[in-house]
Amino acid sequence: MTHPLLTALAQARLRDAPMFVRWCELNNVTACPATPASVARFVTDCATLGMERLWPAVQDISRMHVSLGLADPTLGGAAASAISAVANISPPRSWPGPFKQRFGALPYDIQVQLASHEAQRERALRRAQNEAASVRQKLAAFEAQTKDENTNGNEAAARSKD
Repeated sequence: MTHPLLTALAQARLRDAPMFVRWCELNNVTACPATPASVARFVTDCATLGMERLWPAVQDISRMHVSLGLADPTLGGAAASAISAVANISPPRSWPGPFKQRFGALPYDIQVQLASHEAQRERALRRAQNEAASVRQKLAAFEAQTKDENTNGNEAAARSKD
């Protein structure tokens, strides 16, 4: 007979991180406390689900551990690398090389935010460059027209004197 407290804890784990707990049961791995390596293996094994379904499951693992006062096995290390590999988000182009290498170690939600911000920044930069090019073209056309008017105006004045 199991202790009622252990039964309640097991039910809480299943409720808080159902996908991970079931995966752990199938793979004979301890769900709580989980190791970063087991979370990484879970992410790799379940990669076909896509990040839309996998990320909430990873957040459930995190919440389950934090709520019990345990270290979060989803942060950094093997787990973050596995999540980064599945998500396949490119580091911002504006970042220097050494920082691009560290991008994969960031949590997935931070990677998404940074990638979104970088895309908005690049769109704004492209828009500003296009507007500047358009203004340069208009200025060149205006200068050519002004020069043409000045040249034609001087020739017309010279003919009228003759």
